[in-house]
Amino acid sequence: MDPWLNQLVAQFTQQSKLEIIAVVLALAYVWLAAQQNRWCWLCALVSTAIYTYLFWEVSLPFHTLLNAYYILMALYGWRQWNKPLIQQAAVTSWAYSKHLYYIFGLTLLSVILALVADSVLDNQHLYLDAFVTVFSVFSTILVAHKVRENWLYWIVINVFASYLYFNNSLYLTSLLFVLYAFFAVYGYISWGKISKPSRLASDG
Repeated sequence: MDPWLNQLVAQFTQQSKLEIIAVVLALAYVWLAAQQNRWCWLCALVSTAIYTYLFWEVSLPFHTLLNAYYILMALYGWRQWNKPLIQQAAVTSWAYSKHLYYIFGLTLLSVILALVADSVLDNQHLYLDAFVTVFSVFSTILVAHKVRENWLYWIVINVFASYLYFNNSLYLTSLLFVLYAFFAVYGYISWGKISKPSRLASDG
């Protein structure tokens, strides 16, 4: 058996009950979000709360902060999707020019954060870590506001995140993010069936 497969099996057998619950709820969140089911946010709330605790326990402060942010966004998303107008609102799409504007700005921010962190941290994947973190924050906001292209961002984010975790020997987590990428494809297709026909060029 290949070393990485041995490691994957070992990680699976060593999973805590809390981590298993977090993974299941994280998958449920993506599935329900693709269905525009507001209960996705409660799944996200519990899952990210567990991950916040787990990452703190293993001394990963940046991941702890990111998941703490996800807790706040789960509460915000639940509040947004419980508004009558949001519940009835169709999924919207942004103009390509607007996406290019944000992609440029977020990429620049990722580079700046990585440059700053590079002076105090020794990590060969620092730039990729910054990219995944910054775009994850942004894409979660798009989910809360029912912008269809959030799923395209998540496809890219999840692929890079899977590579990042794989190179850090977190094979089980890497596999989870591969599944996320496929769910994101499904979400994009599903939301496309209920989106408005016109693209919004100057919204937000």
